[in-house]
Amino acid sequence: MQGIWDQFLKILREEAGSRVVETWFKAVSLQQWDSLGNTVYLEAPNNFVKEWIIGNYLELVRLHLGRLLNVNNVKVVFLDVSLESKQEKKVESPDCKEIDLVPALLDRSGKKALLKQMQSKNRGSFNVSYQFDTFVVGPSNSLASAAARAITEKPGYLYNPLFIYGGSGLGKTHLLHAIGNGIRELDPQASVLYQTADRFVTEFINAIRFDRVHKFQAKYQMVDVLLVDDIQFISNKEQTQEAFFHIFNSLYDSHKQIVFSSDTYPQNIAGIAERLRSRLAWGLVTDIHTPSLETKVAILKRKADLHGEALEDKVAHFIASKVESNIRELEGALIRVLAFASLTQQPVTMELANKVLLRVQGQQVGGADFNRVVKCVSKYFSYNLRDLRSKKRSKELSFARQLAMFLMKRTSDKSLRDIGQFLGGRDHSTVMHALTRVENYLKKNPDFLQKVKRMEREICR
Repeated sequence: MQGIWDQFLKILREEAGSRVVETWFKAVSLQQWDSLGNTVYLEAPNNFVKEWIIGNYLELVRLHLGRLLNVNNVKVVFLDVSLESKQEKKVESPDCKEIDLVPALLDRSGKKALLKQMQSKNRGSFNVSYQFDTFVVGPSNSLASAAARAITEKPGYLYNPLFIYGGSGLGKTHLLHAIGNGIRELDPQASVLYQTADRFVTEFINAIRFDRVHKFQAKYQMVDVLLVDDIQFISNKEQTQEAFFHIFNSLYDSHKQIVFSSDTYPQNIAGIAERLRSRLAWGLVTDIHTPSLETKVAILKRKADLHGEALEDKVAHFIASKVESNIRELEGALIRVLAFASLTQQPVTMELANKVLLRVQGQQVGGADFNRVVKCVSKYFSYNLRDLRSKKRSKELSFARQLAMFLMKRTSDKSLRDIGQFLGGRDHSTVMHALTRVENYLKKNPDFLQKVKRMEREICR
Protein backbone atom coordinates (compact mmCIF):
# COMPACT_ATOMS: atom_id res chain seq x y z
CA MET A 1 0.00 0.00 0.00
CA GLN A 2 2.80 2.42 0.86
CA GLY A 3 4.47 1.83 -2.51
CA ILE A 4 1.23 2.56 -4.35
CA TRP A 5 0.63 5.71 -2.29
CA ASP A 6 4.19 6.95 -2.89
CA GLN A 7 3.72 6.46 -6.63
CA PHE A 8 0.41 8.32 -6.45
CA LEU A 9 2.14 11.28 -4.77
CA LYS A 10 4.75 11.36 -7.55
CA ILE A 11 2.02 11.47 -10.18
CA LEU A 12 0.15 14.16 -8.23
CA ARG A 13 3.26 16.35 -8.14
CA GLU A 14 3.16 16.34 -11.94
CA GLU A 15 -0.58 16.96 -12.10
CA ALA A 16 -1.13 19.57 -9.39
CA GLY A 17 2.33 20.72 -8.32
CA SER A 18 4.57 20.13 -5.31
CA ARG A 19 2.82 22.70 -3.14
CA VAL A 20 -0.49 20.82 -3.31
CA VAL A 21 1.23 17.57 -2.31
CA GLU A 22 3.19 19.12 0.55
CA THR A 23 0.22 21.07 1.92
CA TRP A 24 -2.65 18.58 1.59
CA PHE A 25 -1.47 15.05 0.80
CA LYS A 26 1.79 14.47 2.69
CA ALA A 27 -0.08 13.73 5.95
CA VAL A 28 -2.68 11.50 4.25
CA SER A 29 -2.12 7.74 4.15
CA LEU A 30 -3.55 4.82 2.19
CA GLN A 31 -4.81 2.42 4.85
CA GLN A 32 -6.61 -0.33 2.97
CA TRP A 33 -7.66 -1.57 -0.48
CA ASP A 34 -10.88 -3.58 -0.87
CA SER A 35 -10.53 -5.33 -4.24
CA LEU A 36 -14.03 -6.80 -4.09
CA GLY A 37 -15.73 -3.47 -3.53
CA ASN A 38 -13.20 -1.42 -5.59
CA THR A 39 -12.78 0.82 -2.55
CA VAL A 40 -9.70 2.55 -1.16
CA TYR A 41 -9.66 3.69 2.45
CA LEU A 42 -7.66 6.82 3.22
CA GLU A 43 -6.86 8.48 6.52
CA ALA A 44 -6.40 12.25 6.85
CA PRO A 45 -4.90 14.03 9.88
CA ASN A 46 -8.10 16.01 10.47
CA ASN A 47 -11.50 16.81 9.01
CA PHE A 48 -10.33 20.08 7.48
CA VAL A 49 -7.80 18.28 5.25
CA LYS A 50 -10.33 15.56 4.45
CA GLU A 51 -13.04 18.03 3.39
CA TRP A 52 -10.60 20.07 1.31
CA ILE A 53 -9.38 17.01 -0.61
CA ILE A 54 -12.95 15.81 -1.17
CA GLY A 55 -14.01 19.22 -2.42
CA ASN A 56 -11.01 19.94 -4.65
CA TYR A 57 -9.02 16.82 -5.53
CA LEU A 58 -11.32 13.81 -5.23
CA GLU A 59 -11.47 13.18 -8.98
CA LEU A 60 -7.68 13.24 -9.24
CA VAL A 61 -7.46 10.73 -6.39
CA ARG A 62 -10.01 8.41 -8.04
CA LEU A 63 -8.40 8.70 -11.47
CA HIS A 64 -4.81 7.93 -10.51
CA LEU A 65 -5.38 5.41 -7.73
CA GLY A 66 -7.67 3.60 -10.18
CA ARG A 67 -4.90 3.50 -12.76
CA LEU A 68 -2.32 2.31 -10.25
CA LEU A 69 -4.66 -0.42 -8.98
CA ASN A 70 -5.70 -1.28 -12.55
CA VAL A 71 -9.45 -0.85 -11.93
CA ASN A 72 -12.17 1.54 -13.06
CA ASN A 73 -14.61 3.53 -10.91
CA VAL A 74 -12.62 3.47 -7.68
CA LYS A 75 -14.55 4.48 -4.57
CA VAL A 76 -12.71 6.63 -2.03
CA VAL A 77 -13.64 6.45 1.65
CA PHE A 78 -11.98 8.49 4.39
CA LEU A 79 -11.73 6.74 7.74
CA ASP A 80 -12.96 8.68 10.74
CA VAL A 81 -10.23 10.50 12.63
CA SER A 82 -10.31 9.58 16.32
CA LEU A 83 -9.57 12.71 18.32
CA GLU A 84 -9.01 10.58 21.43
CA SER A 85 -6.23 8.56 19.83
CA LYS A 86 -4.75 11.28 17.61
CA GLN A 87 -4.03 14.89 18.37
CA GLU A 88 -5.44 17.01 15.57
CA LYS A 89 -2.75 19.05 13.85
CA LYS A 90 -3.14 22.57 12.55
CA VAL A 91 -2.80 22.68 8.74
CA GLU A 92 -0.55 25.49 7.59
CA SER A 93 0.99 26.45 4.30
CA PRO A 94 4.62 25.27 4.32
CA ASP A 95 5.56 28.53 2.63
CA CYS A 96 4.18 30.63 5.49
CA LYS A 97 6.11 28.51 8.01
CA GLU A 98 9.34 29.06 6.12
CA ILE A 99 8.90 32.82 6.02
CA ASP A 100 8.70 32.95 9.80
CA LEU A 101 12.00 31.11 10.23
CA VAL A 102 14.08 34.29 10.04
CA PRO A 103 14.04 36.76 12.95
CA ALA A 104 13.89 40.45 12.22
CA LEU A 105 17.23 41.20 13.88
CA LEU A 106 20.13 38.90 13.00
CA ASP A 107 23.07 39.38 15.34
CA ARG A 108 25.84 36.81 15.56
CA SER A 109 24.12 34.67 18.18
CA GLY A 110 20.85 35.02 16.32
CA LYS A 111 22.47 33.74 13.12
CA LYS A 112 23.81 30.69 14.90
CA ALA A 113 20.41 29.96 16.40
CA LEU A 114 18.76 30.45 13.01
CA LEU A 115 21.18 28.11 11.25
CA LYS A 116 20.54 25.46 13.87
CA GLN A 117 16.78 25.95 13.47
CA MET A 118 16.99 25.76 9.66
CA GLN A 119 19.12 22.61 9.80
CA SER A 120 16.55 20.97 12.05
CA LYS A 121 13.68 22.24 9.90
CA ASN A 122 15.20 21.05 6.62
CA ARG A 123 16.45 17.70 7.91
CA GLY A 124 13.33 15.95 6.70
CA SER A 125 12.90 17.90 3.45
CA PHE A 126 14.82 15.39 1.32
CA ASN A 127 13.48 12.09 0.07
CA VAL A 128 15.76 9.51 1.68
CA SER A 129 15.09 7.04 -1.15
CA TYR A 130 16.67 9.45 -3.64
CA GLN A 131 20.33 8.53 -3.20
CA PHE A 132 23.20 8.25 -5.68
CA ASP A 133 23.23 4.50 -5.03
CA THR A 134 19.62 4.21 -6.25
CA PHE A 135 20.23 6.34 -9.35
CA VAL A 136 20.88 4.09 -12.34
CA VAL A 137 23.60 5.64 -14.52
CA GLY A 138 23.64 5.19 -18.30
CA PRO A 139 24.72 7.11 -21.41
CA SER A 140 21.67 9.39 -21.09
CA ASN A 141 22.61 10.80 -17.67
CA SER A 142 26.27 9.95 -16.95
CA LEU A 143 27.61 13.54 -17.11
CA ALA A 144 24.84 14.93 -14.91
CA SER A 145 25.36 12.14 -12.38
CA ALA A 146 29.13 12.62 -12.31
CA ALA A 147 28.82 16.39 -11.85
CA ALA A 148 26.28 15.95 -9.04
CA ARG A 149 28.59 13.55 -7.21
CA ALA A 150 31.53 15.92 -7.66
CA ILE A 151 29.83 18.96 -6.14
CA THR A 152 28.62 16.83 -3.24
CA GLU A 153 32.24 16.26 -2.24
CA LYS A 154 33.30 19.89 -2.75
CA PRO A 155 30.24 22.18 -2.84
CA GLY A 156 30.66 25.76 -4.00
CA TYR A 157 33.96 25.36 -5.85
CA LEU A 158 33.65 22.91 -8.73
CA TYR A 159 30.57 23.37 -10.91
CA ASN A 160 28.80 26.42 -9.53
CA PRO A 161 26.06 26.78 -10.45
CA LEU A 162 25.19 23.32 -11.76
CA PHE A 163 22.29 23.43 -14.23
CA ILE A 164 20.60 20.11 -15.10
CA TYR A 165 17.94 20.13 -17.81
CA GLY A 166 15.79 17.51 -19.49
CA GLY A 167 12.25 16.31 -19.97
CA SER A 168 9.80 15.50 -17.22
CA GLY A 169 10.38 12.31 -15.24
CA LEU A 170 13.98 11.62 -16.30
CA GLY A 171 15.62 11.90 -12.87
CA LYS A 172 16.43 15.59 -12.32
CA THR A 173 14.61 15.75 -8.98
CA HIS A 174 16.25 12.46 -7.93
CA LEU A 175 19.70 13.99 -8.48
CA LEU A 176 18.83 17.18 -6.57
CA HIS A 177 17.68 15.13 -3.57
CA ALA A 178 20.74 12.88 -3.88
CA ILE A 179 22.98 15.96 -3.72
CA GLY A 180 21.16 17.15 -0.61
CA ASN A 181 21.34 13.76 1.07
CA GLY A 182 25.01 13.35 0.11
CA ILE A 183 26.08 16.75 1.46
CA ARG A 184 24.15 16.15 4.69
CA GLU A 185 25.91 12.82 5.15
CA LEU A 186 29.37 14.35 4.65
CA ASP A 187 28.61 17.50 6.67
CA PRO A 188 25.65 17.19 9.06
CA GLN A 189 26.03 20.85 10.03
CA ALA A 190 25.61 22.15 6.47
CA SER A 191 22.49 24.20 5.81
CA VAL A 192 21.00 22.65 2.66
CA LEU A 193 17.71 23.90 1.24
CA TYR A 194 15.68 22.23 -1.51
CA GLN A 195 12.92 24.37 -3.03
CA THR A 196 10.71 24.15 -6.08
CA ALA A 197 10.47 27.34 -8.12
CA ASP A 198 6.69 27.53 -7.80
CA ARG A 199 6.97 27.38 -3.99
CA PHE A 200 9.70 30.01 -4.12
CA VAL A 201 7.33 32.29 -6.04
CA THR A 202 4.48 31.68 -3.58
CA GLU A 203 6.76 32.32 -0.61
CA PHE A 204 7.97 35.58 -2.14
CA ILE A 205 4.37 36.72 -2.78
CA ASN A 206 3.52 36.00 0.87
CA ALA A 207 6.62 37.91 1.96
CA ILE A 208 5.41 40.96 0.02
CA ARG A 209 1.87 40.63 1.40
CA PHE A 210 3.01 40.50 5.02
CA ASP A 211 5.94 42.93 4.69
CA ARG A 212 8.57 40.26 5.34
CA VAL A 213 10.78 40.60 2.28
CA HIS A 214 13.89 41.25 4.40
CA LYS A 215 13.26 38.01 6.30
CA PHE A 216 12.68 36.15 3.03
CA GLN A 217 16.00 37.35 1.59
CA ALA A 218 17.92 36.68 4.81
CA LYS A 219 16.66 33.11 4.93
CA TYR A 220 17.96 32.25 1.46
CA GLN A 221 21.22 34.17 1.78
CA MET A 222 22.22 32.13 4.84
CA VAL A 223 22.06 28.65 3.29
CA ASP A 224 25.22 26.76 2.31
CA VAL A 225 23.59 24.87 -0.56
CA LEU A 226 20.49 25.95 -2.51
CA LEU A 227 18.75 23.42 -4.79
CA VAL A 228 16.02 24.88 -7.00
CA ASP A 229 13.78 22.50 -8.94
CA ASP A 230 11.97 23.59 -12.15
CA ILE A 231 13.56 27.05 -12.28
CA GLN A 232 11.63 27.76 -15.52
CA PHE A 233 8.54 28.53 -13.41
CA ILE A 234 9.89 31.97 -12.47
CA SER A 235 9.39 33.00 -16.11
CA ASN A 236 7.52 36.29 -16.59
CA LYS A 237 7.62 37.05 -12.84
CA GLU A 238 9.77 40.18 -12.80
CA GLN A 239 9.76 40.94 -9.06
CA THR A 240 10.51 37.33 -8.17
CA GLN A 241 13.40 37.30 -10.64
CA GLU A 242 14.76 40.51 -9.14
CA ALA A 243 14.71 38.99 -5.65
CA PHE A 244 16.27 35.77 -6.87
CA PHE A 245 18.97 37.69 -8.76
CA HIS A 246 20.21 39.27 -5.53
CA ILE A 247 20.01 35.96 -3.64
CA PHE A 248 22.04 34.29 -6.41
CA ASN A 249 24.73 36.98 -6.31
CA SER A 250 25.03 36.77 -2.53
CA LEU A 251 25.38 32.99 -2.51
CA TYR A 252 27.74 32.86 -5.48
CA ASP A 253 30.05 35.53 -4.06
CA SER A 254 30.20 33.55 -0.80
CA HIS A 255 31.11 30.32 -2.66
CA LYS A 256 27.82 28.69 -1.67
CA GLN A 257 26.68 25.89 -3.98
CA ILE A 258 23.67 26.51 -6.24
CA VAL A 259 21.98 23.80 -8.31
CA PHE A 260 19.11 24.25 -10.77
CA SER A 261 16.90 21.88 -12.69
CA SER A 262 14.77 22.82 -15.67
CA ASP A 263 12.89 21.25 -18.55
CA THR A 264 14.93 23.20 -21.08
CA TYR A 265 18.35 24.79 -21.77
CA PRO A 266 18.87 28.18 -20.01
CA GLN A 267 18.95 30.15 -23.28
CA ASN A 268 15.60 28.64 -24.29
CA ILE A 269 13.67 29.66 -21.17
CA ALA A 270 11.28 32.41 -22.22
CA GLY A 271 10.43 35.34 -19.97
CA ILE A 272 13.75 35.43 -18.07
CA ALA A 273 15.76 38.64 -17.65
CA GLU A 274 19.00 38.41 -19.63
CA ARG A 275 21.26 39.10 -16.65
CA LEU A 276 19.65 36.23 -14.73
CA ARG A 277 19.68 33.94 -17.76
CA SER A 278 23.44 34.42 -18.12
CA ARG A 279 23.99 33.55 -14.47
CA LEU A 280 22.06 30.30 -14.81
CA ALA A 281 24.68 29.18 -17.34
CA TRP A 282 27.76 30.47 -15.50
CA GLY A 283 28.82 27.02 -14.30
CA LEU A 284 28.23 23.62 -15.86
CA VAL A 285 25.11 23.01 -17.97
CA THR A 286 24.32 19.35 -18.56
CA ASP A 287 21.31 17.48 -19.84
CA ILE A 288 19.48 14.25 -19.10
CA HIS A 289 17.72 12.63 -22.02
CA THR A 290 15.52 9.58 -22.59
CA PRO A 291 17.32 6.42 -21.45
CA SER A 292 18.20 3.54 -23.77
CA LEU A 293 16.36 0.23 -23.58
CA GLU A 294 19.26 -1.32 -21.66
CA THR A 295 19.22 1.50 -19.09
CA LYS A 296 15.45 1.19 -18.68
CA VAL A 297 15.81 -2.55 -18.04
CA ALA A 298 18.49 -1.83 -15.41
CA ILE A 299 16.22 0.76 -13.79
CA LEU A 300 13.31 -1.66 -13.66
CA LYS A 301 15.37 -4.41 -12.09
CA ARG A 302 16.82 -1.99 -9.52
CA LYS A 303 13.36 -0.64 -8.64
CA ALA A 304 11.97 -4.16 -8.37
CA ASP A 305 14.80 -5.09 -5.99
CA LEU A 306 13.91 -2.11 -3.80
CA HIS A 307 10.34 -3.46 -3.65
CA GLY A 308 11.66 -6.89 -2.67
CA GLU A 309 10.77 -8.49 -6.02
CA ALA A 310 12.99 -10.38 -8.48
CA LEU A 311 12.08 -9.33 -12.02
CA GLU A 312 12.92 -11.73 -14.85
CA ASP A 313 14.91 -10.26 -17.74
CA LYS A 314 12.20 -10.98 -20.32
CA VAL A 315 9.54 -9.27 -18.18
CA ALA A 316 11.81 -6.26 -17.62
CA HIS A 317 12.48 -6.00 -21.38
CA PHE A 318 8.75 -6.24 -22.08
CA ILE A 319 7.83 -3.43 -19.66
CA ALA A 320 10.74 -1.29 -20.88
CA SER A 321 9.61 -1.68 -24.48
CA LYS A 322 6.12 -0.40 -23.61
CA VAL A 323 7.22 2.88 -22.02
CA GLU A 324 9.08 5.25 -24.31
CA SER A 325 8.72 8.63 -22.60
CA ASN A 326 10.31 8.85 -19.14
CA ILE A 327 11.48 7.06 -16.02
CA ARG A 328 8.54 8.21 -13.90
CA GLU A 329 6.10 6.49 -16.25
CA LEU A 330 8.42 3.49 -16.39
CA GLU A 331 8.31 3.19 -12.61
CA GLY A 332 4.56 3.72 -12.69
CA ALA A 333 4.19 0.79 -15.09
CA LEU A 334 6.29 -1.39 -12.80
CA ILE A 335 4.23 -0.38 -9.75
CA ARG A 336 1.03 -1.32 -11.59
CA VAL A 337 2.40 -4.75 -12.45
CA LEU A 338 3.78 -5.45 -8.96
CA ALA A 339 0.64 -4.16 -7.25
CA PHE A 340 -1.65 -6.28 -9.43
CA ALA A 341 0.52 -9.35 -8.85
CA SER A 342 0.48 -8.77 -5.09
CA LEU A 343 -3.25 -8.07 -4.83
CA THR A 344 -4.18 -11.12 -6.93
CA GLN A 345 -1.42 -13.29 -5.41
CA GLN A 346 0.01 -14.19 -8.81
CA PRO A 347 3.65 -14.41 -9.94
CA VAL A 348 5.02 -11.62 -12.16
CA THR A 349 4.94 -13.20 -15.61
CA MET A 350 4.87 -11.96 -19.20
CA GLU A 351 1.16 -12.76 -19.39
CA LEU A 352 0.37 -10.78 -16.24
CA ALA A 353 2.50 -7.80 -17.32
CA ASN A 354 0.83 -7.76 -20.73
CA LYS A 355 -2.62 -7.87 -19.14
CA VAL A 356 -1.88 -4.99 -16.78
CA LEU A 357 -0.15 -2.73 -19.29
CA LEU A 358 -2.76 -3.00 -22.00
CA ARG A 359 -5.32 -0.26 -21.60
CA VAL A 360 -9.05 -0.92 -21.58
CA GLN A 361 -9.25 -0.03 -25.26
CA GLY A 362 -6.51 -2.55 -26.07
CA GLN A 363 -3.87 0.14 -26.41
CA GLN A 364 -0.40 0.09 -24.84
CA VAL A 365 1.22 2.33 -22.26
CA GLY A 366 2.60 5.50 -23.77
CA GLY A 367 -0.31 6.11 -26.10
CA ALA A 368 -1.09 8.35 -28.98
CA ASP A 369 0.54 11.61 -30.00
CA PHE A 370 -1.33 14.81 -29.06
CA ASN A 371 -1.12 16.04 -32.65
CA ARG A 372 -3.01 12.95 -33.83
CA VAL A 373 -5.78 13.80 -31.38
CA VAL A 374 -5.95 17.38 -32.67
CA LYS A 375 -6.02 16.15 -36.27
CA CYS A 376 -8.91 13.79 -35.48
CA VAL A 377 -10.91 16.43 -33.58
CA SER A 378 -10.36 18.87 -36.47
CA LYS A 379 -12.17 16.45 -38.80
CA TYR A 380 -15.33 16.63 -36.70
CA PHE A 381 -15.08 20.31 -35.75
CA SER A 382 -13.87 23.21 -37.89
CA TYR A 383 -11.06 24.19 -35.52
CA ASN A 384 -7.30 23.82 -35.85
CA LEU A 385 -4.57 23.65 -33.18
CA ARG A 386 -4.29 27.44 -32.99
CA ASP A 387 -8.03 27.69 -32.25
CA LEU A 388 -7.84 25.03 -29.54
CA ARG A 389 -4.91 26.82 -27.90
CA SER A 390 -6.54 30.24 -28.09
CA LYS A 391 -8.37 32.09 -25.30
CA LYS A 392 -11.60 32.15 -27.32
CA ARG A 393 -14.52 30.56 -25.45
CA SER A 394 -17.44 30.19 -27.82
CA LYS A 395 -19.69 27.29 -26.88
CA GLU A 396 -18.73 25.03 -29.79
CA LEU A 397 -15.00 25.81 -29.57
CA SER A 398 -14.99 25.22 -25.80
CA PHE A 399 -16.59 21.81 -26.27
CA ALA A 400 -14.14 20.88 -29.05
CA ARG A 401 -11.27 21.86 -26.77
CA GLN A 402 -12.72 19.83 -23.89
CA LEU A 403 -13.24 16.83 -26.16
CA ALA A 404 -9.61 17.08 -27.28
CA MET A 405 -8.52 17.04 -23.62
CA PHE A 406 -10.76 14.04 -22.97
CA LEU A 407 -9.33 12.10 -25.93
CA MET A 408 -5.75 13.00 -25.01
CA LYS A 409 -6.28 11.54 -21.55
CA ARG A 410 -8.05 8.45 -22.91
CA THR A 411 -5.44 7.66 -25.54
CA SER A 412 -2.23 8.50 -23.67
CA ASP A 413 -0.56 8.25 -20.27
CA LYS A 414 0.29 11.95 -20.20
CA SER A 415 -0.51 14.01 -17.11
CA LEU A 416 -3.25 16.61 -16.83
CA ARG A 417 -0.53 19.24 -16.62
CA ASP A 418 1.03 18.01 -19.91
CA ILE A 419 -2.36 18.17 -21.62
CA GLY A 420 -3.10 21.64 -20.27
CA GLN A 421 0.31 22.95 -21.30
CA PHE A 422 -0.10 21.59 -24.83
CA LEU A 423 -3.49 23.28 -25.20
CA GLY A 424 -2.51 26.83 -24.39
CA GLY A 425 -0.96 26.58 -20.93
CA ARG A 426 -4.15 25.68 -19.06
CA ASP A 427 -3.90 24.28 -15.53
CA HIS A 428 -4.80 20.79 -14.31
CA SER A 429 -8.14 21.89 -12.81
CA THR A 430 -9.31 23.13 -16.23
CA VAL A 431 -8.46 19.76 -17.77
CA MET A 432 -10.17 17.88 -14.95
CA HIS A 433 -13.31 20.00 -15.46
CA ALA A 434 -13.20 19.16 -19.18
CA LEU A 435 -12.97 15.42 -18.48
CA THR A 436 -15.92 15.55 -16.11
CA ARG A 437 -18.05 17.59 -18.50
CA VAL A 438 -17.40 15.29 -21.48
CA GLU A 439 -18.01 12.16 -19.39
CA ASN A 440 -21.36 13.54 -18.22
CA TYR A 441 -22.31 14.51 -21.77
CA LEU A 442 -21.49 11.04 -23.09
CA LYS A 443 -23.68 9.40 -20.45
CA LYS A 444 -26.67 11.40 -21.71
CA ASN A 445 -25.87 11.11 -25.43
CA PRO A 446 -25.23 7.48 -26.50
CA ASP A 447 -25.12 8.42 -30.19
CA PHE A 448 -22.26 10.83 -29.59
CA LEU A 449 -20.57 8.20 -27.42
CA GLN A 450 -20.35 5.93 -30.45
CA LYS A 451 -18.81 8.77 -32.43
CA VAL A 452 -16.20 9.31 -29.72
CA LYS A 453 -15.36 5.60 -29.73
CA ARG A 454 -14.79 5.79 -33.48
CA MET A 455 -12.52 8.77 -32.93
CA GLU A 456 -10.53 6.82 -30.32
CA ARG A 457 -10.07 3.92 -32.72
CA GLU A 458 -8.95 6.30 -35.44
CA ILE A 459 -6.42 7.94 -33.10
CA CYS A 460 -5.03 4.62 -31.87
CA ARG A 461 -4.64 3.04 -35.30
